[in-house]
Amino acid sequence: MSDSKPEPGTIGWTDLTVQNADEIRDFYSKVTGWKPKPLSMGQYNDYVMNTPQTETSVAGICHARGVNASLPPQWLIYITVADIMESVSRCNALGGKVLAEPKNYGGMGRYCVIEDPAGAVCALFEPKE
Repeated sequence: MSDSKPEPGTIGWTDLTVQNADEIRDFYSKVTGWKPKPLSMGQYNDYVMNTPQTETSVAGICHARGVNASLPPQWLIYITVADIMESVSRCNALGGKVLAEPKNYGGMGRYCVIEDPAGAVCALFEPKE
């Protein structure tokens, strides 16, 4: 994710969580030109995918392990919100579901994963003040 604080309502990041991140990392590297940078998760690496010329970080490719084990294998957008707990409350009240409860994201803020009433999945991200 970017170092600058994103505006609420914007899409600030995209991740793909799959069973074999190494294979899918190589697929997207060959198809798009993205350059993978390993991101240590302790026992294994997930990957930050960077543009080929400026090496700007644009997406993540993650193993479906640990807290990500139950995420569906789809591109997951992170929508910035001003107050994650308020957004979770509204999600539940409006017929959505929280698939992954709010948790800290590497000192950058907090995120959770929700499903809307139509079944579409996204993440909500509240940046650290």
